[in-house]
Amino acid sequence: MNSNTVRDPRRWWSLVVLCLALMPLVVDSTVLNVAIPTLMQDLGASPSEIQWILDSYVLVFAGLLLTAGSLSDRYGRRRFLVIGLALFGGASLVAVLAVEPWQLIAARGLMGVGGAILMPSTLSILITTFDDDERRKAMAAWSAVAMIGVIAGPIVGGLLIEHYWWGSVFLLNVPIAVVGIIAALVLMPETKGPARSLDPLGVVLSIVGLVSLVYVVIERTWNPVMIAVAVLALGGFLMWERRSASPMLPLGLFRSRNFSGSSFSILLMSFGSGAVMLMLTQYLQFVLGYGAAQAGLALLPYAVSAAIFNGVGAALGQKASNKTLIVAGMLIMGVSFVVMAMSTGYWSLFVAFLVMGAGGGIAGPAAYATLMGAVPMEHAGVGSALNDTIQQVGMALSIAALGSVLAGVYTSAMPSTAPEAAQESIANAVLLGPEVAAGREAFSTAMATGSWIGAVSCVAAACLAMAVLRSKAPTAPVPAEV
Repeated sequence: MNSNTVRDPRRWWSLVVLCLALMPLVVDSTVLNVAIPTLMQDLGASPSEIQWILDSYVLVFAGLLLTAGSLSDRYGRRRFLVIGLALFGGASLVAVLAVEPWQLIAARGLMGVGGAILMPSTLSILITTFDDDERRKAMAAWSAVAMIGVIAGPIVGGLLIEHYWWGSVFLLNVPIAVVGIIAALVLMPETKGPARSLDPLGVVLSIVGLVSLVYVVIERTWNPVMIAVAVLALGGFLMWERRSASPMLPLGLFRSRNFSGSSFSILLMSFGSGAVMLMLTQYLQFVLGYGAAQAGLALLPYAVSAAIFNGVGAALGQKASNKTLIVAGMLIMGVSFVVMAMSTGYWSLFVAFLVMGAGGGIAGPAAYATLMGAVPMEHAGVGSALNDTIQQVGMALSIAALGSVLAGVYTSAMPSTAPEAAQESIANAVLLGPEVAAGREAFSTAMATGSWIGAVSCVAAACLAMAVLRSKAPTAPVPAEV
């Protein structure tokens, strides 16, 4: 697409459809955080089954993203958007009907398939629909929905669970999927990349490698077999893609400083903020004593701030480079983690939420725009998928690593005389009345440690962006759409 191309008058309606399709995906990533006690009670799910109810979605989603993005370039981005919505909505309906934990685990895995097919299309359609002068505004809207959705998950989940039942958090996805499918077919043009051969070996190696990698990360255990599978499959994938005449992932993209720099900045940003919900949902409910709905609403300032500053970032982008915005936004996010580390109650957290939303709103769209700006239009789907994969791996690593740090610091901060169950988790300490005060103090210490790690990750992302990114992206001819 270039300046001489006639702009599709439906493009802003297309953006509305993309944001509508994106919302249930990001909401679903956090909506179950407040439903864990209910699932354990109503479905009789064990702790390990609860873990797989949460992780089956992430495992399948992250493992299929790259393949789905590549195939969408070949067969049609709108087509994959519609297929993904249909699978996601249908699997959500299956989840509502689940009466056993294994049924819900299977439904969540199927939702991950739909999400992986759907997600890359949202960003790839955006960058092929909007010209450079409008793309930043569209990217800001897309990014705002992604940020708000993460916070909306606990809010929506808390309200629905308090007033209805756990299945209502999935039932909400069905009408959204139906409306999204109809709107996509009516309002969106189809776009594809230039026809090229399939890369079946690349598909198999990427799926096996990514699924194995994410499995190792979320399990948090030393599993030599799965580690070996991940290393061999991903190593084989990279070697094959270098030799393939029609690679699924063009490795030449990584020779671009903007592509590589923004990729690793996004990875560090995701790692720093990925475990925030894990920390905050427990802190608000177990330390401050909030109910599920109240805890969700307490996160609202972050969503409001992120929405406002996504717009501010889009406006600043007309005057400042993406590099400047990424560095500034990441440093602001680092400040928010410092405030969170020193928090002693909700009002200091309130300030941290506002600052974090501001930093994310400024840095996020600029980072995504930098990465996608370095991707040729014919590879928009695989570029979008790589962006999504980086975020998912970063968040999975964050939850695994910071989750372990939280658990370790919490246990070490608890009195040695406390019952073993109370030393394992703050939830158990709250159930054991006499240990509430010690548990709250220990978890506050653990959250402060996790927040300092988040601050360091944000500063590292800012330093990386400063060192690697170009101040202004080099101009290059854009291949035509077919």
